[in-house]
Amino acid sequence: MVIYNVTVNVDESVHEEWVKWMKDEHIPDVLATGHFHGSTFSKILAEEAGGFAYSIQYRAKSMDALETYQKEDAPRLQKDHTDRYGRYTAAFRTLLDVIDHK
Repeated sequence: MVIYNVTVNVDESVHEEWVKWMKDEHIPDVLATGHFHGSTFSKILAEEAGGFAYSIQYRAKSMDALETYQKEDAPRLQKDHTDRYGRYTAAFRTLLDVIDHK
């Protein structure tokens, strides 16, 4: 299984609004692309100066599905996020290859 992990630092001034938007709009929009089995939205338990940190993990159906998502859907969805919250957030993405899943 491949996990597409997005880690986001969010400024406290938009924190509550951003969490609601992620839960109600953005994560459902990503899942609606059909390239993922599901997602996990987690708050990172570490203090951030002036903000909060989150991890959104999307479980890809396959590496091919993830690559298709990155080519066809990610640019539009990332632009939507940047247009809304770009000056209040910093994000980075990593791919995880699950070795063992129980």
